[in-house]
Amino acid sequence: METSQSNEPCTSPGFGPGGGDARCDLVTVPARQGLEAVDILRRGAVDAVGPVLHDDGCDTLGFLVPAGTAAGWDVPGSTCTETDGRGLRLDPEPPVAGSDWLLPPGEADLATDPVVLRRALGEAARLIEAADSRR
Repeated sequence: METSQSNEPCTSPGFGPGGGDARCDLVTVPARQGLEAVDILRRGAVDAVGPVLHDDGCDTLGFLVPAGTAAGWDVPGSTCTETDGRGLRLDPEPPVAGSDWLLPPGEADLATDPVVLRRALGEAARLIEAADSRR
């Protein structure tokens, strides 16, 4: 049986539309896989997707997940970075030049559940592999 980490808001007094430093980890994936995963998550029965950042320059998506996720993250093709609030500001303005919020903090103010994200990324990878093998 798989257990889930909480998808509680990233812990910080300033989390949310008003800004503030977030104590979340950031899962980064290639944009194509990330967009598929967002679609999968949004079709789910529960609100499973938190803020998502699109970095145009690196062609990646970043999912905010609860702090501590990076310690056990092992999904191939992705990275999970501890932020500890180091410069990550959750307000309407994207925290990195050349990036933009795909799902802004004001619209999705919970961190993405890492167990649900892991499943969605796996399904997205399988869908992409199947589509590419048909070409």
